[in-house]
Amino acid sequence: MKKFLVPIGVVLAVVIFLAMLIMPKYNSFVQLDETVNQKESQIETQLQRRGDLIPNLVETVKGYASHEKEVFEDVADARARLAGAEGVSELSEANDEMTGALSRLLAVAENYPDLKASEQFTGLRDELAGAENRIATARKDYNEAVEEYNRQTRLFPGNIIAGVFNFEKKPYFEASEDAKEVPGVDFNTNQEDNSGDE
Repeated sequence: MKKFLVPIGVVLAVVIFLAMLIMPKYNSFVQLDETVNQKESQIETQLQRRGDLIPNLVETVKGYASHEKEVFEDVADARARLAGAEGVSELSEANDEMTGALSRLLAVAENYPDLKASEQFTGLRDELAGAENRIATARKDYNEAVEEYNRQTRLFPGNIIAGVFNFEKKPYFEASEDAKEVPGVDFNTNQEDNSGDE
């Protein structure tokens, strides 16, 4: 019986030793994963906050520029896509589409001096700028958390533990190549329409 106690004791010692090495790293991955999830939630919250401003902004612009139907439809479509986006990749793409649509909407406002002078429009535009800043901060915080998480899942021995426990690489919240291009706006057609309205 004593012959079996020594090997069992060695095996138990090795298991305990491995558990002591693995448990802290595993717990670290869980904490990093939760941090990334929390930061992703912050992005979603800020995108929702901006999304809540958009109907008021659109209605304000419509009051002055009702014939800009295509721009309003683009904003509505982008907002719907953003609301239905799931996961960081879809959120990122939908956010890029929304940013482009909002840029076109705000460019339309440049053609209407009365609209630009409107307190309601100015207030909404300022709130929108604040929302964009909060989104940028949330995106930066998320990407920093993802960077730390991804680094830890690739470093040895973390890469082994990450592989065993399925801690997979997380995507960054990045702008698409299309979003990096400034949207073109043609004011000539708007000016002709405006002169025809007068």
